[in-house]
Amino acid sequence: MSVEHVEGRLGAYADSVTLMQISAQVQRSDDVEAALIAMATELNLGLAATMGFQPPSGAGPNDLLIAIRASDQSALLQARAAVDAALTARPASTAGLGAEQAPRTTAAAVRASGPGLALISVPGRFAFTEAMDALDAGCDVMIFSDNVPVEEEVLLKDVAADRDLLVMGPDCGTAIIGGVGLGFANAVGAGPIGLVAASGTGAQQLVCLLDHADVGVSAALGVGGRDLSAAVGGRSARAALAALDADAATQLIVVVSKPPDPAVAADLRDFAAGLTTPVQFAFVGPGMPDLSAATAAALTALDLAVPDWPKWAGPPAPPRGGYIRGLFAGGTLCDEAMVIATGLLGPIESNIPLRPELRLAPLGAATGHAMIDFGDDDLTIGRAHPMIDQSLRLERLAVEAADPAVALLMVDVVLGHGAHPDPAAELAPVIAAVRERRGPAVVVSLLGTRADPQGLDRQAAALQAAGAHVFGSNAAAARFACGLIA
Repeated sequence: MSVEHVEGRLGAYADSVTLMQISAQVQRSDDVEAALIAMATELNLGLAATMGFQPPSGAGPNDLLIAIRASDQSALLQARAAVDAALTARPASTAGLGAEQAPRTTAAAVRASGPGLALISVPGRFAFTEAMDALDAGCDVMIFSDNVPVEEEVLLKDVAADRDLLVMGPDCGTAIIGGVGLGFANAVGAGPIGLVAASGTGAQQLVCLLDHADVGVSAALGVGGRDLSAAVGGRSARAALAALDADAATQLIVVVSKPPDPAVAADLRDFAAGLTTPVQFAFVGPGMPDLSAATAAALTALDLAVPDWPKWAGPPAPPRGGYIRGLFAGGTLCDEAMVIATGLLGPIESNIPLRPELRLAPLGAATGHAMIDFGDDDLTIGRAHPMIDQSLRLERLAVEAADPAVALLMVDVVLGHGAHPDPAAELAPVIAAVRERRGPAVVVSLLGTRADPQGLDRQAAALQAAGAHVFGSNAAAARFACGLIA
């Protein structure tokens, strides 16, 4: 009989990324049936209730929620010990009475160390206050948090512009500044190309392909997925372009984005034309070059060699009739694959569709060709991002593989700091089981650099051995996948 433990730790705090990673770590145990380690916000308390837990009375957003259900008491004790160990895995304080205390606010931290870059990773409803505090203290800001109202985003970016500061985000998942990766970031060396990115995985695709060409980046400035929308108007993109234009190490700027608002894109092109540094645009959308082609164009502009993009061939796979189903962790990678597949196969259903009439409920059953972005906000509420926790996507993969109408499965795997430490260890056995049952062919888009901690070649070899066709270019993977659909 299952046993469970639920508690609210008053006044305890950890950032959302840490808590997502701890939740994912605990849930990997076969003996743990459910686990939620999160701040006790109203949203997370509601999520705990839907998972069958009785939320602790009196717990609020400044308290830590720990809810675990396990197969037996021994497994529960082990899971609780793992949570405690992960929460306390930080340098012990040597401060005594009268010693200087660690800062408890952004302003206090700035007073201690001077203005710099403030990374905000709190529930979205609290991000505005923390970000404004950082701007008031003279800091540039990266907002990792999502679910921030667009009105608050616009106000933050207007305040930053008045103070000659930069706001990256909200929902900025990737940045590289001063050689340091922030959020989900691949390990890459310094180089002549600077990125302005309204797309986290789009930037990661370019960085990984540049690394394969032995070319690094001067910086990657994320601006948030909504920055090139009509509501936000490219406010941070213009500030990021100006910052890279003033950087002597940047010889070429590439702006990468999921489909932008046409008027905002046109305005940004006009702004870029007035800069000293040449600017190229990598906008994902119908009629636009894919991200791999955009990377090749950037290399060519600097008179650098364009290599063949890496691939690891799988077993022979003759074309077969049926549907393609794409299960993505990266929204821009899903967009790019849909653009390519639409041109080759016809309409694609999705929870982030290219056309409104093709909208699919986030976890709804598809009726034809379909691609799902598991990193969309609707599927990450109270849950770790799929680059950290693959469980939801793996469950859907098994469902799609059992459908006789499905001919091919396409998934992306994104390596780098902050991502799952060994995604192939979980994904490869599922792929192997699909292939053993003579199920759909599997195509994997693998984004990684040679220095990423997961080991690019090791991940590729494991996925290939399981029976997948593996590509370093998401666009090449999508075209190959479509070619296998008769």
